[in-house]
Amino acid sequence: MRYLITGATGLVGKEIVSLCQANGIAVNYLTTSRDKIISNENYNGFYWNPSTGEIDDNCFKGVSKIINLAGASISKRWTKKYKRKIISSRINSLQTLYNAINNLESHDIKSIVSASAIGVYPNSLERYYDEHEKEVDNSFLGEVVEQWENEVNRFKAFEIIVSKIRIGLVLSKKGGALPQMAKPVEMYAGAAFGTGKQWQSWIYITDLARIFMFTAKNNLKGIYNAVAPNPVSQNKLIKEIAKALEMPLILPNIPSFVIKVILGEMSYLILSSQRVSSKKIEEDGFIFEHSNISSALESIYQKKSSKESNRINLF
Repeated sequence: MRYLITGATGLVGKEIVSLCQANGIAVNYLTTSRDKIISNENYNGFYWNPSTGEIDDNCFKGVSKIINLAGASISKRWTKKYKRKIISSRINSLQTLYNAINNLESHDIKSIVSASAIGVYPNSLERYYDEHEKEVDNSFLGEVVEQWENEVNRFKAFEIIVSKIRIGLVLSKKGGALPQMAKPVEMYAGAAFGTGKQWQSWIYITDLARIFMFTAKNNLKGIYNAVAPNPVSQNKLIKEIAKALEMPLILPNIPSFVIKVILGEMSYLILSSQRVSSKKIEEDGFIFEHSNISSALESIYQKKSSKESNRINLF
């Protein structure tokens, strides 16, 4: 079995590649850097340039599943130019894959599992969202996800199973938002943002990788939320980070207007609230390794037991 992975060298991609290797699944990956191309029996790199539509068609040889993680980070200041890059990097990547498959004489691709985001759900402190929600958030994030998901839906024309994984706040010590949230805490300057009441629907990095693999392996179709079963408030999250780091919280919450002055429109990332359900993926048989924020952060900041280390390869 062989998977094609875009974004394989990123935070989530590396976790998925590790799971593939641990479970005997060969990987083809696409990279925009020729210097990152590695070729061996079970891990082969291929060049592509989504901005120009260039792609090495050899990347599809022997591939039965595609996992798409390509897209520029949303955690950089949202200038007009960078906002265009956030959208174009996602759309161009999918268009490049689509056009390449369309030009193949034949292929063995059965499904595509594409990253998406819970930012599509409207900002709310009261509502509890599942995958049946039709309303799209009236924000840049809502716009991004709507275009992103519409583009991946085009692959249905090939009679390929299409899955969209709406990702929440990813917890990892290796990158993403957590190290940036933990750094002020470690410097005795930790504090929640705004009222602190906004919901944070989070997921542990290994559980996120396992959801992608679980979805691909079982040919699941449609939208799935990739969030842990127990969302927490911003206040709770910061307190649990401090607890895991054994550091005190002595400062009051940072007012919303200060965050907006510092981050501009990007402040929406940390001030908006989405309480999101994981029930659908669980009903299809997925079992979370980390469903509690306290134990998840302890696992990140303390040495894992050998039992846990053996279990994270399962999906």
